[in-house]
Amino acid sequence: MLPAEIPPGVQYVTLPNGTRTLAYTPQPDTPPARPVPAWAKTTALLAPTVGGGIAAASAGLAYAAPGLIALTEALWAAVALIAAGAVVAVARPRRSAARPTTHITQHVTATGLFGRANGTINHR
Repeated sequence: MLPAEIPPGVQYVTLPNGTRTLAYTPQPDTPPARPVPAWAKTTALLAPTVGGGIAAASAGLAYAAPGLIALTEALWAAVALIAAGAVVAVARPRRSAARPTTHITQHVTATGLFGRANGTINHR
């Protein structure tokens, strides 16, 4: 290779065994490398951890989604049941004092730990 064809920063060097070859040489006009800031190191170390946490959370939500959907359906059903009970309680006619009420009494007896229970129901 002719000296004019050699790119900048490359020169002929002689190796210890006597062979001449081309090699890169340090450039005197290049500025020295600056150290990496601490915040950049911290961010670079935390990025995979945060990404892994987000991935784990999304996988957990994907597994929990059917259960969460069922839970919300059950909660809406409970809200509807409470609302229907409130409507029935408000719309129910009140009992008058002249109307008699029915009393039911029940007497149950059993003898022994595993004895058979007997009972009577009285309507009044």
